[in-house]
Amino acid sequence: QVRLVESGGGSVQPGGSLRLSCAASGRTFSLRTMGWFRQAPGKEREFVAVMFWNDGSTDYSDSVKGRFAISRDNAESTVYLQMNGLKPEDTAVYYCAADSKFGLVVSSATQYQYWGQGTQVTVSS
Repeated sequence: QVRLVESGGGSVQPGGSLRLSCAASGRTFSLRTMGWFRQAPGKEREFVAVMFWNDGSTDYSDSVKGRFAISRDNAESTVYLQMNGLKPEDTAVYYCAADSKFGLVVSSATQYQYWGQGTQVTVSS
């Protein structure tokens, strides 16, 4: 089993920045992908960003491309989400997700086996 713990959420004004962290523990050697999703009130959980553990390649949703950056610390089995240029529409609960399958459909929340508890991000003036 794998346990994911997020941190770093909070409140920020439009245009501000936040960095989220997701620390993985347990059978982390089995992981192939780690990523971030978000869910705003009344909306479905949506894909934000993903990192493929074998080569460090990344992918982003169009809504955050150029503003958010996903990175990792291999030694600590931790993935980060640096969020810059935050907008009110980025307000949501952000979830870390991970899985050990090859060929994952990275944008589909149903594909991920492991989830963190979520951290709130609020962007408001």
